[in-house]
Amino acid sequence: MKLVVLDGYTENPGDLSWGELERLGDLTVYDRTSLTDEEEAIRRIGGAEIVLTNKTPITRRVLDCCPGIRMIGVLATGYNVVDCAYAARKGIPVSNVPAYGTAAVGQFAIALLLEICHHIGAHSDSVHAGGWSRSADWCYWDYPLIELEGKTMGIIGFGRIGRRTGRIAKAMGMEVLAAGSRPTEEGKQIAEYVELEELLRRSDVISLHCPLFAETEGLINRETIEKMKDGVILLNNSRGQLVVEQDLADALNSGKVAAAGLDVASTEPIRGDNPLLSAKNCIITPHIAWAPKESRQRIMDCAVETVKAYLAGRPIHVVNGV
Repeated sequence: MKLVVLDGYTENPGDLSWGELERLGDLTVYDRTSLTDEEEAIRRIGGAEIVLTNKTPITRRVLDCCPGIRMIGVLATGYNVVDCAYAARKGIPVSNVPAYGTAAVGQFAIALLLEICHHIGAHSDSVHAGGWSRSADWCYWDYPLIELEGKTMGIIGFGRIGRRTGRIAKAMGMEVLAAGSRPTEEGKQIAEYVELEELLRRSDVISLHCPLFAETEGLINRETIEKMKDGVILLNNSRGQLVVEQDLADALNSGKVAAAGLDVASTEPIRGDNPLLSAKNCIITPHIAWAPKESRQRIMDCAVETVKAYLAGRPIHVVNGV
């Protein structure tokens, strides 16, 4: 059995082991494969029967040119990089990793919020640059500081990660609103379910945790921002395409949105002309909410179990119905 990992570096830059996969067959791991050159993907897959990818697209043409493929595993939860419908027509199951980063991504959303509230990095840099040593007072702050107790967080998309974020917010004394997901008993213990318009109107902080679908693309735009409170804080470590970036940049520059904490962009790596790079009060990190070692180990473990299950004739975590 030949296995190939097309883009393994972000999953395992060297601090994990591919050993368990190596025990399952003849494994080849590439750090990176072109996201745009189908020929490179086709060459590297060759006669492999099991293909694991993270962000390298598995298109219709790749599937046609690699008839040996029997199973595709995505080293992530999102699987839009694979033409799943065409794979299904060919009888090829596509599996993902459904839940590996719930704790890490929820934690990171709150980390973005706390950085906005306290500017910890900037104040630490100021101290190291001598600002405190030269201060006439025993303390100082270079930015307004924000206390979260009593404020309202609205979470759009109240699945596993949204609920985890909501639990932390509630523990800090925030009121939590939820929209965009079907109410559950677990969710009702954390949040008040409301319609989107009410969430936009009432929230001091809005955190995005919904998947990218046709109906959620561009969800945050000029019109929805206008319905928000003046001075709202926006968080997004879900998908960059949920936000119309020029509209958010305009709102940041006008002060309608007080600050944004973003871990994602519409195009990744982020383009140099992205308007958010020059917008006021905008924290941007390079899509790392998912990336603690513990989370990546869960991805590795799930990938191994998925391949084992396929080899045993009982595929798991299949997303395309095969």
